[in-house]
Amino acid sequence: MTDSMTTPAKNFDPAAVWAILEAVKDPEIPVLSIVDLGIAREVKDNEDGHLEIVISPTYSGCPAMYMLEEQIKETLIHHGYPDPIVTTSLSPAWTTDWMTESGKQKLEAYGIAPPEKTTSNKSVLFGGQKKIACPRCKSENSEQISEFGSTACKALYRCLDCLEPFDYFKCI
Repeated sequence: MTDSMTTPAKNFDPAAVWAILEAVKDPEIPVLSIVDLGIAREVKDNEDGHLEIVISPTYSGCPAMYMLEEQIKETLIHHGYPDPIVTTSLSPAWTTDWMTESGKQKLEAYGIAPPEKTTSNKSVLFGGQKKIACPRCKSENSEQISEFGSTACKALYRCLDCLEPFDYFKCI
């Protein structure tokens, strides 16, 4: 049978699939795609010839993962990829190092300070308040209000120059 809804995804174009995945947005930060965040890790043909997407949660127990899996499947089916398989991989654990530069720029434009350093920088383990640049006025004259913001992956800061509060996407 040659119906596109029953044909395996053999000979698919990985670049086209990555472009399609850009349409799947994070439910908590809707300006970011799963590609921007680095949640989408791999696009491949599985052993049965079906398209498989490997994803990693930003943290284990992330409540959005089931919804993202369903959105990925719906989006791929809509674009002619029948029966896509979405696999969750917990190892290696997701890190902010996987975020794209474009994603970090989108975060800042949305009013969330992007992660400032890579996870290879161990200075965060030694405590002390970080000075995070305000995404609105760019001042580094800021203070942490709370270690936890609107989600577990964000901290709440306040700019001491423009006096605006802002989320900081923690370096994980």
